[in-house]
Amino acid sequence: MTRAFVFPGQGAQTIGMGKALAEAYPAAKAIFDEVDEALGEKLSALIWDGDIETLTLTQNAQPALMATSLAAMRALEVEGFAVTDAAFVAGHSLGEYSALAAAGAISVADTARLLRTRGQAMQAAVPVGVGAMAALLGLDFATVKEVAEEAAQGQVCQAANDNDPGQVVVSGHKEAVERAVEIAKSKGAKRAVLLPVSAPFHCALMSPAADVMAEALDDVEISEPVVPLVANVRASAVTDPALIRALLVEQVTGSVRWRESVAYMAGEGVTEIWEIGAGKALSGMVRRIEKSIACTAIGAPEDIAKLKE
Repeated sequence: MTRAFVFPGQGAQTIGMGKALAEAYPAAKAIFDEVDEALGEKLSALIWDGDIETLTLTQNAQPALMATSLAAMRALEVEGFAVTDAAFVAGHSLGEYSALAAAGAISVADTARLLRTRGQAMQAAVPVGVGAMAALLGLDFATVKEVAEEAAQGQVCQAANDNDPGQVVVSGHKEAVERAVEIAKSKGAKRAVLLPVSAPFHCALMSPAADVMAEALDDVEISEPVVPLVANVRASAVTDPALIRALLVEQVTGSVRWRESVAYMAGEGVTEIWEIGAGKALSGMVRRIEKSIACTAIGAPEDIAKLKE
């Protein structure tokens, strides 16, 4: 079995995520402590006992999901499963940062601070209410690109997340995205729904945030990951630190090419994917992209216990 480790993005957050891991594994608890220290606040208290609205704020959700993923990774390592057991790491949007931290390319503290900055910059890039995102279900990527181009009418509307063969997310100006929803329905989309997000991620409207991230990433040391990263905007494996830095900037405004990334890993012989951290959203996408890949979601001690069996 050739394995890859994948790391979830925004939307997977829940109150209490990672708490059982931290209670069962001191190494997992140490990750939450390290993130708290890096941010100068008790993010762990918000994750475990806070309210979901505050946790869902982009600037909180991003470092929180990374902390949960890294805590699960540390727990796996305690039980004898190493990141080097994988042929590749990959992550969905912010999950790319979790993947890089897991693979030793960026320190946990730097990753936490980068994601806090990224969340704040993405939120600040577009005034609330100006942008939107919508999931278009039942249309392929090429059709959604046509829908987005037709809906733009001088505004921004882009295919932002190519999640799986039947789910593509568009992002841009609210009016343009609303037009895309109607056009998609007329082209036979099974469903077209606006998403409850606070900003239009992965489109040209995020360019102010890309500038902020370019500056922030300049100040951070990036090493070669111990396992190649399948990058969101390339859908292929990268290991060069300078290229990784550039792609993390490009990723702010670029499409998350998840469907192609999974297809790339399958083409490279991956037969098993472990989703590390909160939720099972990526496992669902992987199954719809490549039925031959076996998926395992690992976010709690009982998930690790099953692996040991």
